Amino acid sequence: MRKLIFQMMISVDGLYEGPNKEIDWHNVDEEFNEYAIDLLNNLDILLFGRITYELMASYWPTSNAINDDPIVAERMNSLSKIVFSKKLKSANWQNTKVVNENINEVVMNLKKEQGKDMAIFGSSDLALTFIKHNLIDEYRIMVNPLVLGKGKRLFEGITNKLNLNLKSAKTFKSGNVMLCYEAF
Repeated sequence: MRKLIFQMMISVDGLYEGPNKEIDWHNVDEEFNEYAIDLLNNLDILLFGRITYELMASYWPTSNAINDDPIVAERMNSLSKIVFSKKLKSANWQNTKVVNENINEVVMNLKKEQGKDMAIFGSSDLALTFIKHNLIDEYRIMVNPLVLGKGKRLFEGITNKLNLNLKSAKTFKSGNVMLCYEAF
């Protein structure tokens, strides 16, 4: 049975975007790219909410992405993708399917299939829905070494306790720390 992994970058104060939705503070370097490539090589489906999907689809298929980061771009473009949205009716990014209803059932069925793991990158609102239905198996939280002060807080909207078990922690040369938790 495949796992559903939730991956998110946050600041030390627990914010995943600044007050104007900016993410330009994400601390991404060669070591992070190596981590990202390893993760992408162990996935066969990416899940997105509409906003994150539109952001990713506007970048990864471009010549800039392909030239600047060819390995990650190839994986992002070739992997199967599902965008969950009530507003979006079609998707132009290759290998993308739009799901408008029964999202929990779709994810439960995907988890039962044979294959590599699935991941949600960003898409905090979608992740909150999955958290409330106990669909996320692993949480990968990349803590960046800065305090934003204002912005949108990770897990905002969760009202019940979420028990997690620390699976691993890795410190990057950049000061980023990857915390990997399993849900139980």
